[in-house]
Amino acid sequence: MNTLRALSTYVVPVALLLALAGCGSNGAGGGPPGGGESGPEVLFGAPAEALLNTFVDATVNPSTGGFSSVSILVVPYLGSGGIAAVGAQFLYVSLPNGQLFGYSIDQTTGTLTSLAGSPFSLGPGASPQGLAAAPNGHFLYVADASRIDAFSVDSVTGALTPITGSPFTSGTNQQLVADPSGKFLYASDDDPPGGILAFTIGPTGALTAVPGSPFTIPGQTSANSQPVGIVDTGSFVYAGLTADDEIAAFSIDGGTGALARVPGSPFSAGSFPNVLALANSFLYAANWQDSSISAYSIDPGSGVLAPVPGSSFATSGVEIVGEPSGKYLYVSTGVGLGDYNIDPATGALSPGVTSLSNEGGLWLTVVQLPSPAAQ
Repeated sequence: MNTLRALSTYVVPVALLLALAGCGSNGAGGGPPGGGESGPEVLFGAPAEALLNTFVDATVNPSTGGFSSVSILVVPYLGSGGIAAVGAQFLYVSLPNGQLFGYSIDQTTGTLTSLAGSPFSLGPGASPQGLAAAPNGHFLYVADASRIDAFSVDSVTGALTPITGSPFTSGTNQQLVADPSGKFLYASDDDPPGGILAFTIGPTGALTAVPGSPFTIPGQTSANSQPVGIVDTGSFVYAGLTADDEIAAFSIDGGTGALARVPGSPFSAGSFPNVLALANSFLYAANWQDSSISAYSIDPGSGVLAPVPGSSFATSGVEIVGEPSGKYLYVSTGVGLGDYNIDPATGALSPGVTSLSNEGGLWLTVVQLPSPAAQ
């Protein structure tokens, strides 16, 4: 079983019932919090369930982690395969039927508007899943059926143009991540014995396999560890091993993009750790089969993981995401959306104030909008 199979259950959509707690002085429906050196954070939730067609657009209250405003959109599709923002300007959602839906993000409110030409077709045989954007805001990458689709993103219209050489051959990958340096792309490789695919990103966005890719997972305890949930700190790559209930950890060679085993890897996790999220110096893994979140501190020098106090934390979450400040972790379950406060010293989780009910899981991402002065 993999992440997408676990989420692709058939759930009939019902009206979303909003129970907003911790709202700021603006209240529900008010303007987003602003000021300071950055603008508001906006959480987007695209439908992950096969029969769910509602899309959450919520402004985060930075003081509480709750929502200062929430919009619920009805989208013209049922379920999706992944979500990613390109910069803070555009948002894309993949559909397993071979399409990408694109939206522009209002730089003040976070409101979404469908892009001209959306949905964008990936052509015959495409089955797009996870998405990753290069940090320069110019390239979008799509995990597909034994390939990676690569696009340049028009900075004005958000239109997608295939990069020369795309699609690029890969192993069977479902999730991928761009390195913060913008030089490398990593993807989970589900082909036996399981590993991590590594690519350099050229000036045009074209991908070239890193020598030694795919990198197998030393110490795995099964014939195929089935890695998913890949994240990249800039120094280390982590992936959930769903067949082994562990987290694999690699250090990144900053010159070549090659990966090397972190001492002690793989690290113990809960049952079926299928989604990972970063928040400052902490790593979180949603363990789908035992309804828990494993939490770790990351040694900044070695990349070694150490369980945080109280880990693991009970939740029925199927998707998690940290927000840019690292103060809150948002969790989508099969029946709603909630948040946890993150202890800045230890990484321990405590229940937050957000409660948003819906029948079905959501793919999540949080976007930091620019400050009003920068617009």
